Amino acid sequence: PDLELQRHLISLCTPKHRILRKGSRGRGISSDDDIFTYNPEYSSKLKKVRIPLVKESSVTKGGDAASGSTGAASAATSAVDGSVPLPVEEDRRHLVEAAIVRIMKARKALNHNDLIAEVTRQLSVRFNPSPQFVKKRIESLIEREYLERSLEDHRVYNYVA
Repeated sequence: PDLELQRHLISLCTPKHRILRKGSRGRGISSDDDIFTYNPEYSSKLKKVRIPLVKESSVTKGGDAASGSTGAASAATSAVDGSVPLPVEEDRRHLVEAAIVRIMKARKALNHNDLIAEVTRQLSVRFNPSPQFVKKRIESLIEREYLERSLEDHRVYNYVA
């Protein structure tokens, strides 16, 4: 449980979110005496904020805890598949995101199921992405404000120019 708590605390202190402030310098938790305080300056435009967990290896080493969303996302997707090396996983993430942006740039607005079907059709020559993987990439693009959900229908995505 202590290791799990450390992972969650470090995730809340990453530079991208920084919901908590850590008393000591450095990326990891150096000792049990580290002090965490609430950061009142933190704000987000989003209703829901997704905070990815840092990798267990970064907590045990005390090293690269501020790897942010890319490291945690690749660990999560690789844990699901397991057979794909991390560099290949990263390339696939970029391919899926590029396909989503291409499709949305052409169509401007598209239903969730239609978008997943079109991305799968376009990428079927290279690899067959799972709907969950495509959905994670869509969420990532929404967080980075390339896409937004329609105000009228929550299942429709709009391209943000």
